[in-house]
Amino acid sequence: MPGIGRLTPAATLLAAISVLVTACTGQSGAEAADDPKADVTLNFWHGWSAPSEVKAIEENIARFEKAHPNIKVKVTDNMTDDKINQALRAGGEKAPDVVSSFTTDSVGKFCNSRAFADLNPFLRKSGIDKTKVFPKTLLEYTQFNGNQCTLPLLNDAYGLVYNKDAFKAAGITEPPRTWSQFAEAARKLTRTSGDSYEQLGVMPTFHGYETTPMRLAAQWSPAYFTADGKSNLAKDPAFAKMLTAQKALVAELGGYQKLEKFRSTFGDEWSTDHPFHKGLVAMQIDGEWRAAMAKEGGASFEIGTAPLPVPDDQAEDYGKGYLSGTVMGIAAGSRKQNAAWELVKYMTTDTAAVVAFANSIHNVPSTLEALESPDLRVSPEFKTFLDIARHPKSNTTPAQADGGTYQLTFQDFAYAVEKGDVSDLPAGLARVDQQIDTDIAKAK
Repeated sequence: MPGIGRLTPAATLLAAISVLVTACTGQSGAEAADDPKADVTLNFWHGWSAPSEVKAIEENIARFEKAHPNIKVKVTDNMTDDKINQALRAGGEKAPDVVSSFTTDSVGKFCNSRAFADLNPFLRKSGIDKTKVFPKTLLEYTQFNGNQCTLPLLNDAYGLVYNKDAFKAAGITEPPRTWSQFAEAARKLTRTSGDSYEQLGVMPTFHGYETTPMRLAAQWSPAYFTADGKSNLAKDPAFAKMLTAQKALVAELGGYQKLEKFRSTFGDEWSTDHPFHKGLVAMQIDGEWRAAMAKEGGASFEIGTAPLPVPDDQAEDYGKGYLSGTVMGIAAGSRKQNAAWELVKYMTTDTAAVVAFANSIHNVPSTLEALESPDLRVSPEFKTFLDIARHPKSNTTPAQADGGTYQLTFQDFAYAVEKGDVSDLPAGLARVDQQIDTDIAKAK
């Protein structure tokens, strides 16, 4: 199971993170006074829990400790952001010095509250030019207002995973590149059975696992905020166009109620009962892990991968997609920040370490050198997602002071749109903008 794909909902984190504003004190960057060559034990907390993931972390830590014999790392796995935030607030010797989080949506909150130390001074001391190490989009979601409070630790690219056998049976010779081709393929691949489905071309509703409004909106290259930081959903036509296209596809495939009734029969996203594995859904919007998981889950058909389709008027940008990933930072209250930086630097910038970790858990590498490494194991299915990660117009949701609250506001509105509860889309988006601006102002 891919760790990055199991993102903690941002809504559960906001209260816990906000208390850190007054709780986090400590060293930062150039002010860190501990001797990184002294014998020390670091507490490293992360969220991975599957045996293969935990083993991959342990192997990386073993390589680090061999290169840094004075630094021992005590690793605690399966840590949620709630547990991490409580420990950071409490402080003390048992609190984490280094943290890895799946929740990129909360980076703005982590940085704004000063829960994590700004890593810019550490980067400068180490002579590392972050713009030459990490892809631009990854730097966007790991910092806020110039505070680089986290660094990328692998990343996810989202694309299309599809059933090649079903494509062949439907007479479809290649994956769709534009939205109109996508909608046509979804119709051809759908076979009804009474008031349900024998096979659904794609589950288009926003509750369908990884099919979130943010990941679909990425194909329209949206601008969530204006230059002065105001919410931009009503003024940027990308959002209305995406919502309109998605709602039309929902209607074409049977309507919201029928689709949701079918979706209620689906198995867990991370189990062998996933509907794509079982051939119930022919196309799946998903991350780089899905093809491997489907094979391991006993899928009996040939699997293909491709970028998500783009709007018809942006056909020249085909290949782009939504990017997110795991982040890694240093607790602001840690008294071992220079030693902690050695661990963060190794795991996030050392090419061999990044490649080894990516190979172990089947995620996309997070440095420019690792993306091109000859040691990276690349299957044809995986290459698609590497190409999406490299695409200059791939994008992400920007960090904000309220963490992921603005995304939840947009997502709730998208749920209402697809159900048919919004009669005036422009007016609805304007109200969403007002709510987002209010929430961000409160967070600041």
